[in-house]
Amino acid sequence: MRYTFKQFQERFPTDDACLQYLFEARYSGMKVCPKCGVADPKYYRVSGRKVYECKDCGNQLSPTANTIFHKSDTPLRSWFYVMFMFSVSKNGVSAKEVERTLGVTYKTAWRMARLVRSLMQDANYTLHGTLELDETYIGGSRKLAHKFDNKSIVFGMVERQGRIKAYHVKSSGARVLLPEITRSIGRDALIHTDEWGAYRKLSRMGYSHTTVNHAKLEYVRGTAYTNTIEGFWSQLKRSMDGTYHAVSPKYLQNYLNEFVYRYNRRTKLVFPDLVAAAVRRVG
Repeated sequence: MRYTFKQFQERFPTDDACLQYLFEARYSGMKVCPKCGVADPKYYRVSGRKVYECKDCGNQLSPTANTIFHKSDTPLRSWFYVMFMFSVSKNGVSAKEVERTLGVTYKTAWRMARLVRSLMQDANYTLHGTLELDETYIGGSRKLAHKFDNKSIVFGMVERQGRIKAYHVKSSGARVLLPEITRSIGRDALIHTDEWGAYRKLSRMGYSHTTVNHAKLEYVRGTAYTNTIEGFWSQLKRSMDGTYHAVSPKYLQNYLNEFVYRYNRRTKLVFPDLVAAAVRRVG
């Protein structure tokens, strides 16, 4: 399923169309005017401003208030187009790409990309069924003798044919990974991992647990393998190297959330969900 550029152009041809969408999405269910109390209030657009006004009392509502668009001079359609770019890209969208595409300053492009990425967060959910767990390392030195120096550790859990979670963690040890597992995975799950020591207690914790021994070049044994999560790591690392080149550990979780968000919607239209998230981000 794809949301095409043609569909985007038809749905959001102008700034006014974008503002009207925001207004309808936020206030279409309003039964009474919050100021004058009139039932089924009628609002009209105030010319030259991003607000709508009640025809009975003059109360004004701003569809962009307390959203990522709040107090931004950048055209709304440009904001919507950046969200479209994030929704259709498998490899992510850099601030430099936003800068080149929109013709804005790098500072504006970086802020837009950061705020759009902040929308790409899933609510808390528990993973069930058959899962694969693995940890990987991102960034840092490329020299073989120091291949783990300054690298960021990322821990992932994925349902086969389902959803995924990925976290930037301080350590790949059991004291860090096991609490993440118990918070995120139901006890009915069947877990597949490699033979990393942090996973040895999973059976004693009540999980069904099988392993493959990568050290002995064993990558598949029956239904035991970790190819799904390793495929996600491959896509993530190609994107980090090719699109972003380098990501600060301070912001790494935001980028992980972006890729998790798209992965969990790989069979859905991402753009409508992303625009809806922008509307819901109020307060």
